[in-house]
Amino acid sequence: MSEHSDSPPPPNGASAPAQRTLMKRVAVIDGIGVLFFLGLAAVWFAADALLLVFACILCAVLFYELSRMLAQRFHFKRKRALALVVLLLIAVIGLGGWAMAPQIAEQSTKLAEAVPKSLQQLQSFVNEYPLLKRLMAGMPEPEQIVKQMSSMVPNAGLFFGGVVGALGNVVIILFVGIYFAASPRLYTNGIIKLVPQSKRPRAREVQQKIGETLGSWLLGKAMSMLIVGIVTSVGLSVLGVPLALILGIIAGLLDFVPYLGPIMAGVPAVLIAFSISPDLALYTVLLFVGVQLVEGYVLQPLIESRAVDLPPALTIVMQLIFGTIFGFAGVALATPLAAVIKVLVQMLYVEDVLGDRIEEKKET
Repeated sequence: MSEHSDSPPPPNGASAPAQRTLMKRVAVIDGIGVLFFLGLAAVWFAADALLLVFACILCAVLFYELSRMLAQRFHFKRKRALALVVLLLIAVIGLGGWAMAPQIAEQSTKLAEAVPKSLQQLQSFVNEYPLLKRLMAGMPEPEQIVKQMSSMVPNAGLFFGGVVGALGNVVIILFVGIYFAASPRLYTNGIIKLVPQSKRPRAREVQQKIGETLGSWLLGKAMSMLIVGIVTSVGLSVLGVPLALILGIIAGLLDFVPYLGPIMAGVPAVLIAFSISPDLALYTVLLFVGVQLVEGYVLQPLIESRAVDLPPALTIVMQLIFGTIFGFAGVALATPLAAVIKVLVQMLYVEDVLGDRIEEKKET
């Protein structure tokens, strides 16, 4: 008999090297699965920090785009243009704060007092009409509504810790955004180095496309927020609605959140107007509807023509999903996050995996 006949055959008819290869593959798959769930756990428990980092990136992209445009226009070095942008921002905030801070603080205090009173007046008005009373039967009490509105800030993800935490986050976003914008290649190259060498050119293309998309969207949105804030404040003043300045500021800030933001901004304005007269409340509603129609049919198409075109249904669904998971901060950052996800899906999956070509602009 030969020597080979003494060794038992490998189980299941497979050779020992094949079994070792199979075990390695199983171990790799198990390791990837464990890393995936650990990553999900990290995202879940560090959601506030990750959203804060994304907000810093958005601030950096905005600073970078502004400094790039200024450098091209006046033939500056980009870092010098960035310093000029920061100085102009400090000057505008400083002068605006010095001139308007007393009025804003006074109107903010009055707004906090006026909203509960307006809700009580609305409830009294509804109780006078049986049909309205039945329709509003499921609405919570005014005290509960005010409590829910006030609880949005401490539970709002980025805005944890109340006013002090919000101010601290704003400082972090500004400073980290400036550092990112000052030396973007230092950070982008570090991310590219994590990608295999053969894929790095494509990774740079994706990274550049994301930066261009966010930059165009942020520039357009900043202009839209400024216009909405000014027009709303002036319109409310003309109508005779009290606290027009602070209500206009709220409308401008919440315009960052498409579709849901204008509704959230319009509620306190309509309530305050209703405390004076139902007719004034109706005119206030018409003002907000008019502003949003102009934004939706004039400003928004201009933004989408230079940035990513996000379908309204997709934007609202993303706001609901991120709002449910991350709170108000998720709602606020849902649109830029959706823009990033759309770019990644189009370039890495639709183009690279499926081989389909994405048209840059669609004919209307």
